[in-house]
Amino acid sequence: MVQFADHLTLDAPTRTRDGYMAVRAKAARVGTYQYLGSEIDPENKHGLRDAGLVNVLRDEAAVFDAKSAHSFIGKPITDNHPSVAVNAANWRDHARGVVMGAMRDKDHLAFDLMLTDAATIDAVEKGKRELSNGYEAELQFGDFDGPGGVKCVAKQVAIKGNHVAIVDKGRAGPSCAITDSVAVCDANPAALADLTPRETPTMKIKIGDAEVDATNGEAVRIAVDGLNTKLTALDKRATDAETQVATLTTDKATLDAKVTTLEKQVADAKLTPAQLRDAAKAYAQVCDKAQALGITVTDDMDEPAIMQAAVAAKIGDAAKGWNDTQIAASFATLTADIKPAVKPIGAPQMQDATGAEAKALNDSISNLNAWRDQRPAAAA
Repeated sequence: MVQFADHLTLDAPTRTRDGYMAVRAKAARVGTYQYLGSEIDPENKHGLRDAGLVNVLRDEAAVFDAKSAHSFIGKPITDNHPSVAVNAANWRDHARGVVMGAMRDKDHLAFDLMLTDAATIDAVEKGKRELSNGYEAELQFGDFDGPGGVKCVAKQVAIKGNHVAIVDKGRAGPSCAITDSVAVCDANPAALADLTPRETPTMKIKIGDAEVDATNGEAVRIAVDGLNTKLTALDKRATDAETQVATLTTDKATLDAKVTTLEKQVADAKLTPAQLRDAAKAYAQVCDKAQALGITVTDDMDEPAIMQAAVAAKIGDAAKGWNDTQIAASFATLTADIKPAVKPIGAPQMQDATGAEAKALNDSISNLNAWRDQRPAAAA
């Protein structure tokens, strides 16, 4: 492959709402081009290195080859030719716009261009209107007849575009020049059908909640990433829910154990009738002994309170700070000789029914005659 640069001229440009410049330009023509022998035969393999200017043919088959035309689409527009081919590593340094499409315009190949750099657009508006294609091509050396019988030493084939440069003067001549007579800045689909790649039909697929074009790898990646993010979040929520269920199950089991234990403790603490009888008997005896010591017993006093009152009354300050055991021991000592007045609770005592009836009758008769004993002495 050999690097080449051709020159052409922009047609009347149009400004977009964003300030960009949109224009269709004749980019290449069928015919002969003059190059230095050193440009096409630098190693002098064909004896042309020192031949000065030589003619090179570019025929219709090369100019309008669909693959060659397509190779320019999407390539950058530059301000003058860079010293190296434009690629991804240096695109930012050289690109001033982009080639949007390609079509045949009679005996010329035309490009739809979009200039996006303000300084370059200003230069075009001030008169810098010729273009020069930067490309690679294979050369076939031999004797070729160009238009009008012009003898050519080689012809170009397999053209592959690299960039389109805006220059002050181009190689293609005045037929490829910016003019103000025609401004065609919108692509004609019918004219471009044979050169500009047709849009690939889209195939919509559903990825999660998103509907994307299956042929758009980036769109598919973004949709898949979004779906994976949602699935990860849902998986975490499911894991958290399982953890909460396990925790609640454990808490319920613990609560059930506590309830069972408390129920058992309540059952064990429930007093039997015999225990209730013994407790009442013990309380009554403590009350009797305390009252025997002259202590006033109230309904709100339990056994420890009654004992403490008795000990405090009899022992005084010496009993301050004593615990329940010491108080009980002191109370037992103080009341050791006191016999409880309350009879032990036990079986009911049987009485003589006959004697009880006779006593009740006598009491009632006495009560009826009691008024006689209450008369004043004078009345008697």
